[in-house]
Amino acid sequence: MTQTEPSTRSTAGIASVSLAQPLADIAGELGNSFAEYGFAIVRDHGISQDLIDRAEQNSKAFFALPGDVKRGYKIEGSGGARGYTPFGTEKAKDANIFDLKEFWHVGRSLDPAHELAEFMGPNIWPAEVEGFEPTFSELYSAFEATGLRVLEAIALHLGLDQQFFAPTVEDGNSVMRLLHYPPLGPDAPAGAIRAAAHGDINTITLLLGAEEAGLELLSKSGEWLSVDVPKGALVINVGDMLERLTGGALPSTTHRVVNPSGEAALRSRYSMPFFLHFRPDYLIEPLERPDLDNSGSGTSESSKFEPITAHDFLMQRLREINLA
Repeated sequence: MTQTEPSTRSTAGIASVSLAQPLADIAGELGNSFAEYGFAIVRDHGISQDLIDRAEQNSKAFFALPGDVKRGYKIEGSGGARGYTPFGTEKAKDANIFDLKEFWHVGRSLDPAHELAEFMGPNIWPAEVEGFEPTFSELYSAFEATGLRVLEAIALHLGLDQQFFAPTVEDGNSVMRLLHYPPLGPDAPAGAIRAAAHGDINTITLLLGAEEAGLELLSKSGEWLSVDVPKGALVINVGDMLERLTGGALPSTTHRVVNPSGEAALRSRYSMPFFLHFRPDYLIEPLERPDLDNSGSGTSESSKFEPITAHDFLMQRLREINLA
């Protein structure tokens, strides 16, 4: 950490709620946490521990494969939307150094005749890892169900119909990422970290595997805050698309994964974020609701967000992070 970099402290104010409660009882706490931090923690999310354990085992088995085998699953020209993206590829927006990670993407499987099939290529599956396809197909569906429940709570917080988001994300271009941050080696570029400061592109992100220290968010006051997560809980954060839709009322907060020190630097870190997206043809334009303004001035930031389809916005941002 340089002397000019903000110090890091714990995020004691982030909401930690149980999704087993009635949504009307948690919508306010969840929404206020998103409005202040862009983040919240969700417990009792409905994704079974058995499924999580199987997914972790399969993820570790894939990343343990030889490099040439993994690179055989890289799909050229796909923007990393499916299959394998090698170490040293992705860079955060405006970053000069690549992130210290490799990953695998699983997306939605659509019939070729589906009206949105042109936006979503078929999944590929590594033959070397037994049970990979059924495990991650099941986890994708579980993530999607949990994400929709979180969106229902957000809709209630915004004063919208509870089912407002259902048609906006139906057959959306959501992507599940299996992440591997290898042990830190002496050949890493100076200044490189596991995930440089960035905001997520999508609607909301659901993250499994954030219990190990390293995830930090940038507060409105300019402090880096460490996100402390109970074992098995999900970290949820607002993405750029939802920020645009709410005219900035729910911010897409800059966050990063910093390098550990000591023994932790010598071991891998694994996690599984699910990037929940709107439908590619959904037009993202700020909701015309005066109650979404958080400035207290009676004016909204909505005017700075021009209407754009979810697909066009995604492609714009993928180019910025070196994936398209």
